[in-house]
Amino acid sequence: MKKQPTPYQEVNITAFAEGGFHSRKDKLAVEEPLEIQLRYGSATQRKTKSLAVTMRTPGQDEDLARGFLFTESIIAHHHQIVGLRHIGSQLEAAAVENVLLVELSPQLDFDFNRLNRHFYTSSSCGVCGKASLEMVQAVSCYFPIPNMPKIAVATLATLPNRLREAQPLFEYTGGMHAAGLFDSEGNLVLLREDVGRHNALDKVLGGALALDMLPLRHHVLLVSGRLSFELVQKAAMAGIPVLAAVGAPSSLAVELAEEAGMTLVGFLREGRFNVYCGRERVV
Repeated sequence: MKKQPTPYQEVNITAFAEGGFHSRKDKLAVEEPLEIQLRYGSATQRKTKSLAVTMRTPGQDEDLARGFLFTESIIAHHHQIVGLRHIGSQLEAAAVENVLLVELSPQLDFDFNRLNRHFYTSSSCGVCGKASLEMVQAVSCYFPIPNMPKIAVATLATLPNRLREAQPLFEYTGGMHAAGLFDSEGNLVLLREDVGRHNALDKVLGGALALDMLPLRHHVLLVSGRLSFELVQKAAMAGIPVLAAVGAPSSLAVELAEEAGMTLVGFLREGRFNVYCGRERVV
């Protein structure tokens, strides 16, 4: 029987509380490497190469791979992937399977040599390793519809609590990021958790891709933590018009969101928020 991935690990700790030390158990978010391998080429000339290594929380690796390949402009539709399977780890046979083989369609015109950077990403920064800004400005065929959708202030203010209530792994560990996809009425459509912000978002986009939901032009995306450039870039690739976070955006994140015609909201918590661009969608 295939071993199920474990998103958290129970450990023994010594806690200081109420003036003294106490022994108790704690749960830690699991962080393990995932190597994504690609099998590509014509039916008679298939090749297999390692594409990326990312530190992630095990589970929903297929969604993570789909989302990653989509936001790196390697695939545009889920049917361009004809197979996804774990092939185990050569380093430790007993470990959770940390190598995922993605088989691309023989009809997909893909040149591995055009990938001009090594895909090593950490759980905190998916952009690390890219040599220049131009290399991360991927071209998308999806664009938000101007002034649409409209989202009410009251609806926007409820999203952080709805996200938090749907985060079981954060409740266990306190160490998980989340990305939640909502409709314009505030209903949660998809949620994914991971130790990495960009991984959580890739898992959401990969899940939406598998469900044929793209482009996501009528949805709102909420992420935990801060808003980095790459999170905006990934959301823009999927056509998401409204991106919000409980934390602060970076200057480059605001610049890219404005160029993409998106609404960017930061510090969304306790009934307050800042709109950095795209104010016309918030009513």
